Amino acid sequence: MRRAWRRRIRQRYKAMIKELNQIVLKEDLPEQGLQAGDIGTVVLIHQNGKGYEVEFVALDGETIAVISLFANQVRSIKEREIANVRCVELPLAA
Repeated sequence: MRRAWRRRIRQRYKAMIKELNQIVLKEDLPEQGLQAGDIGTVVLIHQNGKGYEVEFVALDGETIAVISLFANQVRSIKEREIANVRCVELPLAA
């Protein structure tokens, strides 16, 4: 019983998103030039995980966006996932 409880605690802690963790965007954000599946880095946690400030960076190091997202808009990276490359089409400024 005690081992199962400890295992659940460890799994829950491992699944928690922390600062500097990479996350996966769960929905398209066309106004930012982002698509579901894009990978970003958490730079700030809002209200104990209700939201996150996330930076999305191109492979050449250029910051694409730094945006606030709700917890339901992102997820942790899972085991055995692989990244994919695409060109980012940034929207034109009005």
